[in-house]
Amino acid sequence: MNAEQRAAVEAMDGPVLVLAGAGTGKTRVLTTKIAHIISQGRARAHEILAVTFTNKAAREMRERVAALAGPVAEGMPWLGTFHAISTKILRRHAELVGLKSSFTILDTDDQIRLLKQVLQAENVDDKRWPARALAYQIDAWKNRGLDPAHVPAGEAAAFANGKGGLLYALYQERLKVLNAADFGDLLLESLRLLRDNPDVLKQYQDRFHYMLVDEYQDTNSVQYLWLRLLAQGRRNVCCVGDDDQSIYGWRGADVDNILRFETDFPGAKIIRLERNYRSTGHILSVAASLIAHNQGRLGKTLFTDGELGEKPTVAGVWDSEEEARAIGEEIEQLTRAGHGFEEIAILVRASFQMREFEERFITLGLPYRVIGGPRFYERAEIRDALAYLRCVAQPADDLAFERIFNLPKRGLGDATLQLLYDHARRERIPLMRAAQNMVETEELKPKQRQTLRSLLTDFVRWAALIDVKPQGELAEIILEESGYTDMWRKDRTAEAAGRLENLKELVRSMEEFPDLAGFLEHISLVMEAENKDAEARLSIMTLHAAKGLEFETVFLPGWEEGLFPHQRSLDESGRAGLEEERRLAYVGLTRAKLRAKIYFATNRRIHGLWQTTIPSRFLDELPADHVDVVEAASGSAYGGYAQSRFANMDSYASSYSTPGWQRAQQRRAEDAKQGQDKGSSFKESRARRGPMQIEGELVASSGASSAFAIGARVFHVKFGYGEVAAVDGNKLTVDFDKAGRKMVLESFVQAG
Repeated sequence: MNAEQRAAVEAMDGPVLVLAGAGTGKTRVLTTKIAHIISQGRARAHEILAVTFTNKAAREMRERVAALAGPVAEGMPWLGTFHAISTKILRRHAELVGLKSSFTILDTDDQIRLLKQVLQAENVDDKRWPARALAYQIDAWKNRGLDPAHVPAGEAAAFANGKGGLLYALYQERLKVLNAADFGDLLLESLRLLRDNPDVLKQYQDRFHYMLVDEYQDTNSVQYLWLRLLAQGRRNVCCVGDDDQSIYGWRGADVDNILRFETDFPGAKIIRLERNYRSTGHILSVAASLIAHNQGRLGKTLFTDGELGEKPTVAGVWDSEEEARAIGEEIEQLTRAGHGFEEIAILVRASFQMREFEERFITLGLPYRVIGGPRFYERAEIRDALAYLRCVAQPADDLAFERIFNLPKRGLGDATLQLLYDHARRERIPLMRAAQNMVETEELKPKQRQTLRSLLTDFVRWAALIDVKPQGELAEIILEESGYTDMWRKDRTAEAAGRLENLKELVRSMEEFPDLAGFLEHISLVMEAENKDAEARLSIMTLHAAKGLEFETVFLPGWEEGLFPHQRSLDESGRAGLEEERRLAYVGLTRAKLRAKIYFATNRRIHGLWQTTIPSRFLDELPADHVDVVEAASGSAYGGYAQSRFANMDSYASSYSTPGWQRAQQRRAEDAKQGQDKGSSFKESRARRGPMQIEGELVASSGASSAFAIGARVFHVKFGYGEVAAVDGNKLTVDFDKAGRKMVLESFVQAG
C-alpha cells in the first residue's frame, strides 16, 4: 500500500473522510481497514457496520475481507446495502412504526396498483395524474426524508390540483393496513424509528464500534440523515468517496453530503488518495484540468508514477453519421493492431446517440454489447413505436396489434382481447380484421366498441398516407395522433425525457430509407444481427452506466453544447447542473487506461430538427499541452479547429472546404447512391406484392355465405337463445328471447 492508503487504513479513532479519486484503490482501502480493525481486536465482525450501494459491491467486499482476515470475518451481519441493513433493523422493531415483523416489501408493480386504488378512491383522473407519476413524486419525497406531515405545502399542492400531500398520506395509511412497505419506506421508516425512539437509537449506536461507508458522494438526504444519527454515538465513522464523481443528482444524490463532512463531524481527518493506478499521465492531466473548473469540490489532483502515454485526442466531424463512421474505422484499426474488443468502450451522454453506432457496427460486422440497458431497437418505447408502424404497413401483424391496441391505455383490457382472439381463431383471420367485424356487432360493450372503432379508423387513415407522406413525417403523425408521444410527455419519471429523445431519433433514422416497407425490413435485419457467436465485444453505454468500469480505449462522442453539457441539466439546475455535467465528463475521461478519444459534430438532430452545434465548453477547459487535435479517421476534421484551440468558433465555417470535409461529402454521396439502389429493390419487391389495400385487409368480406338461415334458432353464450331475423354475410341479426334484438357474428353462435 502507498503511504496515503496506509494512513487511511490505520486511522482508527474518530471521523475519517477518505477522498478517493478514480483508480486510486478505494476498495482495497475499505476491505483492508475492516480486516485491520478485526485483527487488532478493536471490534468483532458483528460490531462493524459496513454500508455499500449495491449487492454486488457488498458481496465483493465480504469476499475480500474474508480473504484478508479469515473465517472470523465471513459472518459480518451488518455488511450490506443501505436498504438491506435498514430492513433488518425495521423487522426487529416493526411494531414501533406501525408494522409487523413479517411486513411485505412491495415491488414497483404492486406499488402502482395500490396508488391506482388511492387515486380512484379520491376521484382523481389517473390519465391526467398517472399513478406512476405519483409513485415517482412520493419516492422523491422519501429520498429527501420527508413523510406526509413534512412535505412542503407548495410541493404537496403541485400534484392533482392540490391533493398530492393527501394522496401521499392515504397511500401510507393503506401500506400500514396491508402490513407493507415500499422500497423508499425501508430507509424512511428506519429513520423515523431511530428518531422517535432514543433507546433503540442508543442500542445501535453502542452496537456499532465502527461504521464504514462506500461511495459516500452518492448518498441522498434520507441516507445521510440515517447515517449521521447512527454515527453520533462512538463517532468512529469512515466515509470513502469522491466528490468529483458525484453524478447521480437526478436520482436524489446530494454532493453536499460529502462536502460538509467536516461540519457534521468536527475534528474529522481528511485523507486524499491521489495516486492513480489506472490511467496514463496525459489522461490524468486532462481530467484534472477539466474538473478544476468546478467550485463545489474539496480539491485533489490525480497523478501517476507511470508513463505519460498517448495524449487524449479531439476530432471534429460533420455530423453524427460521420462520427459513427470515424469511430468505427478507428476501432477496426485498433483491432487489426491486436487490441481486444472487450477493452474498447463508447460512452455517450444520451441513449439516443447509440443507434447510429449500433447500425454502423452491424454494417462493419463489429461485435458489440449495450451495457446498462437494452439495445436501441429493443427499448420498450422503440418496440411500441415500431408496432404501430408494422400495423399500418401490414394489418395482419397480430403480434404488433396485440402490443399497442391498449397502449396508451384506452380501456381495452384482457377481456376484450380474448374476445378478439376467440373470433380470429374461429374464422382464421387476423386480429385487426376480427376487431373490424366485432365493432359492427354487440358482443363488445358500447364504450369498448366505440374506442376500438376509432382506433381502426385511425389505422385506415394512417395507411392512406403511406404513399403520400415521407415515412418520418408519417411516423410523427402516428405517434402524435395515437396519444403515444403525449403519454410520455405526461410521464413525470426520470426516464420519460430519454424515451422521448429515443423516439425522435427513431423518426430521424427513417429518413435514410426510401419508404416505410424498406425501413421495417431494415429493422428486421438489424434485430436479427445478434453477434451471438462473439465472446469478446466492444461496449456501448451511457456515461452514467460507466462509473466503476475501466477500458484501455474510451471513445467520447457528442461533446457539443446542448448535448454535453446537456441542456436539460443547465435549465433545471443552473450552475449545480453544469458542475454535475462536468463531473460526468471527468468520470468518462478517467475510465480510460491508455487512450481517450473525444469527438464533436457540427450538425446534429436535436428535438427532431437539424441544428448547427458548437463544441462543448468543456473542450475549452482541456490543457493544450496534453491534448492532440487530430483529423478523424474518416477524414472529416476541421483545420480551423487546431489553429483556434477550441476557442475561435468563427473559424469552423471556413473549414468546410478542407480536403477532409470534401472526402466526407463524397462518401456521403456514395452511401446515398447505395441507399437508392437498396430503395429500388425495396420498391420492386413491394410492386411484386401488389398495392397494400389496407381497407380491404380491415373490412370483412360481405360476400361470404352464412351457415344460418332466417328463422333458425341459435344460442349465444352472452345473450342466450334467439331466432335469426336477418343475415348479412357473417353477421346475424338475432331476436334473443331475453336480450332483445342484437347484431352478432355467426362465429359466436351455435345452432339452438
